[in-house]
Amino acid sequence: MKIRQMTIDDYDDIIVLLQETPGVTVRDADSKEATSKYLHRNPGLSFVAAVESKIVGCVMCGHDGRRGYLQHLVVNQDNRNQGIGGKLFMSCIRALKKSGISKTHIFVLKTNDLANNYWSNKDWQLREDINMYSYNSSAKEDA
Repeated sequence: MKIRQMTIDDYDDIIVLLQETPGVTVRDADSKEATSKYLHRNPGLSFVAAVESKIVGCVMCGHDGRRGYLQHLVVNQDNRNQGIGGKLFMSCIRALKKSGISKTHIFVLKTNDLANNYWSNKDWQLREDINMYSYNSSAKEDA
């Protein structure tokens, strides 16, 4: 198994992996165009895990200059419980640290029991002291 930087050439394999993973919601923001923009804006921060030439895991990562953000940490069901998820997210943490970013967040749907169980068993802290609000300008006609 090899961890390497994600490229847009990995997109077709990654989107299938995301779609096949229970609890993961694929949205317009996960389009190939949007993913390409994200990777370009956050070079060297997103990673894939490959066994031979097959992608078995991925994680996308970016930052706003102060905080890092992980999205879509996913490992193929047949390859779980081998430490791949930890290697992927630690690749992000190390890359963020090189950029001067020491605090990282991940947002997990409350209904995604698998992911919530995963993160609660790592050194990540569940935040219950803040509320997250979202605004989608693409859903507004006058925006």
